[in-house]
Order: sequence, then C-alpha cells, then structure tokens
Amino acid sequence: MEEKGKFHWAWLILAICFVDLFVNYSVRLGYGVVLPEMIRTLGFGRTAGGSIYNSYLLTYITFSPFTGYLTDRVGARRVITLCLLILGVAVFMMGTVDALWSACIIYGVVGLGAAGLWGPVITLVQRWFAFHRRGFALGILATGYGLGFAAMGAVFPWVVTNFSWRYAWFILGGLALAMVAVNGIFLRSDPIHCGVQPWGTVRDSIDRNNGDKAPPKRIPMSYLIKDSRFWLIGFSYFAIACSLYGITTFMVDYARYQLNLPLGKASFLATIHGIGQIIGVLTVLPLSDYLGRKRTVIISNAIISLCLASLLLVGESWAMLYLVIGCLAVFYGPTFPIYGACAGDYFPREIMATVIGVWTPFYGLGAIIAHWMTGLLRDATGVYQHAFSINMLMAVVATVLMCFVRPRLSGSGFNVQG
Repeated sequence: MEEKGKFHWAWLILAICFVDLFVNYSVRLGYGVVLPEMIRTLGFGRTAGGSIYNSYLLTYITFSPFTGYLTDRVGARRVITLCLLILGVAVFMMGTVDALWSACIIYGVVGLGAAGLWGPVITLVQRWFAFHRRGFALGILATGYGLGFAAMGAVFPWVVTNFSWRYAWFILGGLALAMVAVNGIFLRSDPIHCGVQPWGTVRDSIDRNNGDKAPPKRIPMSYLIKDSRFWLIGFSYFAIACSLYGITTFMVDYARYQLNLPLGKASFLATIHGIGQIIGVLTVLPLSDYLGRKRTVIISNAIISLCLASLLLVGESWAMLYLVIGCLAVFYGPTFPIYGACAGDYFPREIMATVIGVWTPFYGLGAIIAHWMTGLLRDATGVYQHAFSINMLMAVVATVLMCFVRPRLSGSGFNVQG
C-alpha cells in the first residue's frame, strides 16, 4: 500500500504528460483553426488543405507502431523526449511555408514527432496508475488536448489580427522545444524500475493486469492477430476517427465560409469544442472505470451519431451550431483515450504500447479518408452536408462494431472488462 502523505512520482509524470498533450494537440487540432487563414493567404483549395493534414497523418500512422514498440522496449522517456524535439523544430518551420509541397513535407515531419506523443504518453500514465484509477488519470490527462484546442480558438484570432497565422506555428514550436528538457530530466518509464507500485495500488487488491510485480515477458504479435477483440476495436477506432475528423478539421471553415460567420465567431467553435472536451474527459473517462470501457464506448459513439445527425438539421442557426458542437465535444474528448485504455484492459501490460501503436494506423487511415472525402466533396459541391452525412453513418458503424467485442474470460491471466 502507498504511504499516506508521501508524494508519489505518478503525479509528476501526469503533470508533464498533461503539458505534452496540450502542446501536441494544440498543433494537431489547432490546424483546423489556422486552416481558413492559411489557405486563403497561400491560395490553396480545401482539398489541398486536407492534403497537408494527410501528410501529417501518413507519417503519424507509419511511425506510431514503431514508437509503441520502442516504448515497450527502451522506455517512454527516450521516445517522448526525442519526438518532442522533432515536433518542436518542424512546427516552428511550419511558420515559414509558402508552397503546398513545403507545407506537406514539413507537416509530415510534424506527424513523425507526434507519433511519440500519444501512444507512449497514455501508456506511461496507465503504467503509473492502478487499474481502477486509470480512467480517472486519463481524464485529467486528456484535459490537456481539450485546453489546447480551446486555447487555439481563443488566441488565434488575436494572433492573426496583431501578427499573422505564421506566428501561431512559431509559438507552438517554441512551447514544444521548451518541454524537451523537462521530459528528458523528469520522466520515468515504469514504476517497477523505480521500486514503487502504481498510484492507487492497495495491498489487498492485485492490479487487474496481474503483472505489475511480475518480470516482463515477451508476447508474440500472433497473440494480437488471433484475437478478434484487436480487430473489432481497431475497425471501430477507424470508423469513429473517419466520423469525427471530417467535422473537427473543417468546422471553422464551414462556419466561416458556408454560414458566413465572422472569423472570431467561427473560431469560437474551437473554444466551445475544447471546453466540451474538458467536460467530457473529466466525467466520461472516470465513469468508464465503473461502467466498463466497452459499454462507455458504445454509449459515447451512439451519442456522437445523434449529434452528427443534428448537425445536418440546424441549418444556419449559429446558436444551435454552438450547442451541437459543444455536445459533440463532450463525447469527442474521451473517444481517443478510452480506445487507448482498451489496450490496457484487454491485453497484457507488456504489449500495451505496442497495441496502441498498431491501432493508430486504423485511426489515422480513418482521419485521412475523412479529410480527402470532406475536402473533395466540399470543393465539388460547394457545401459540407454530403460529407457530414457520411461522417454520421461512420459513427453508427463504430457503435455497432463495439457491440461485438466479447469480454476477457476470467482466469485468462489478464483482465475481465466489458
């Protein structure tokens, strides 16, 4: 049992990872806020704007399985620190682009850095917190990317007015570089190597991963390939990413140029989205510790489906648009960490980061398809409604797939979670 009143290193790990996600998701989700001004001044179409983001996603999904594997082998501290350095330099360079090819190449390098700032980060936090505290810890952690999105929506109009969209990239690149030393000095990859138990572990309850005190063991990849849960959750992850990214990347552009809202009012959608995410991760993720990850994902995806259907019905009412986006964000926020938490629930801790890394291409391909489809349909038809309809259908598919995920059998040596 942890000594009462004694500081546990898990909280410092959580704080650092919180800032890492804040920076990483300010870069990733902030692209949708920067997009309208960036493509306007550079003369790009929406398809080109989606292609820039897809160059990020292509490198992100290519390297995420490797960063997940390396996290399980050499530790999260080395992977996260190196990837932050790559991210910081590349994001700073985004502020210098003036052509489509340079924007695609540089944002592709940003994706390489980001590959080490999701799976390794949430794996690290899960390892430092006991099984029944993971939803709670991930809820706190995930407020980092909600705050990042909210901050971009609130600050970016001021940056554009007083400087230009380029300074948004300069500022974010500087923040990422500042975190390199912090991560390199203070992160610790595993509580076992530090001689402590994960925070929340009690003497009379064994961690449900049944392996916190056991020596690491090698588990072959064939274990994943033969498990239907791996594929069902992976394809559900693909579908929900395809559903959500068509909305979040283009919603400011939709409000600005289809609904003709002023830039400040359109950008405020990102702030609403960010605040909604914070509410969601602080409520839905801790709730998943009690409801079970599968049940929570099904409920969340079903509500996302309803929100996307509502988006097609609000018309040009900006007040209703704010309301629908806010509700959507409450369940958007927990989506990605809760899928990551499924790796810790359904698979052994020794391959947790590997599972998250291998699932990342499912997520990334869904997002890539969403960007190309949304950009092409918008350029071809002049409206977003056709793409948003497809987004809604993909959310329904994601919900149905999770219904077929069977629970872990008790006595299997791993977890029982439904």
